[in-house]
Amino acid sequence: MSKEAVPALVDGAACLVVGGTHKGKSGVVRDINTSKTGHLTITVVQASGERFKTLAKNVVVQQAAGAR
Repeated sequence: MSKEAVPALVDGAACLVVGGTHKGKSGVVRDINTSKTGHLTITVVQASGERFKTLAKNVVVQQAAGAR
């Protein structure tokens, strides 16, 4: 299985979830991991402090960490 890199997906980047269970939610990327099956997973922390895990393929990076 080939691993696809999501451009600008770094810890601290602002993102919007565009697919999956959490579609429409946004927050900050935290804790980027590769699962045993080879899929890239991330934890997203919302402004309210709520955290959820999702697949990286379901997110779009809005602003890279440190970019202003």
